[in-house]
Amino acid sequence: MKILLIYTGGTIGMIHDSESGSYIPFDFENLQVQIPELSQLDCELEVISYEPSIDSSNMNPKIWTQIGKTVEDNYRKFDGFVILHGSDTMAYTASALSFILENLNKPVILTGSQLPSGVPRTDAKENLITAIEIAASTRDGKPEVPEVAVYFEYQLYRGNRTHKVNAEHFEAFESVNYPALAEAGVHLKFNRRYTQNTNDEKLIVHKKFNPNIGVLKLFPGITESTVNSILSAPKTAAVILETFGSGNAPTYTWFLAAIKKATAKGILILNVSQCQGGSVELGRYETSKALKDMGVLSAYDMTFEAALTKLMFVLEYTKDIEKRIELINSNLQGELTL
Repeated sequence: MKILLIYTGGTIGMIHDSESGSYIPFDFENLQVQIPELSQLDCELEVISYEPSIDSSNMNPKIWTQIGKTVEDNYRKFDGFVILHGSDTMAYTASALSFILENLNKPVILTGSQLPSGVPRTDAKENLITAIEIAASTRDGKPEVPEVAVYFEYQLYRGNRTHKVNAEHFEAFESVNYPALAEAGVHLKFNRRYTQNTNDEKLIVHKKFNPNIGVLKLFPGITESTVNSILSAPKTAAVILETFGSGNAPTYTWFLAAIKKATAKGILILNVSQCQGGSVELGRYETSKALKDMGVLSAYDMTFEAALTKLMFVLEYTKDIEKRIELINSNLQGELTL
């Protein structure tokens, strides 16, 4: 098995520099010197390291497509891919890659760490070693996890179902609305009923996203001027409306008028719950029925990260408004439950 390690940046690639007293990226060409246990793995490793390394706070659609292009360029040569990435925006990148890499038939596992590799209590070593093991795992000659996934602290989650929930604990990620794809203990236990199936289609790599999206997060006391400033921002093609509970919003006359005006202009509005668990159910209560009647779309149980990256993908994929709505309402890459 041949696994390509793609280092984009992040805490996992940092070691302590005794001269400066700060943390600096280590040389991934000498990765096995830093982590000698890698030599015991039953696979061949190669490394691509992005220069300069990218702080995940600076992640953007251009870099997402760069990562997708790296996978595409090496797709035939390698059996799996492990992407080392800063944890802060890892869920966004994982979600984006799930839409970029259509017909994916090989593992693309993202991982990182909460502590640098050079710290004695670091979680970097375990996360990296197990992510590589997962990427190299097969059953009946086929990969165990032929999809984009996030591995962190003994849990493997579908990439577009993942959300970072903690900035301090090693258990930094959760997948509230979808079961773990695998759990790492004494043995790697794969939950095969929940992983994507392989297919015989050719890999298609999408390389454009439309980032002209606004985010309107509702809160008690939100003002008319705040709502209008977001819905009427120049070049806005879509807006994520972060609502209460199962998709509920105020029923103020001015608020509904602003939503109606935006949808009439062709702006797509996607209703995403502020709750981590559960699903948007437009029309369940009076406070969401009006939104449904005006053409506001349901994100169902998508994470915010998946909803955002899916919108960026769909807006660029087609200019036809009906096709856009059809795609948003469809389960494209396991990102939602219908």
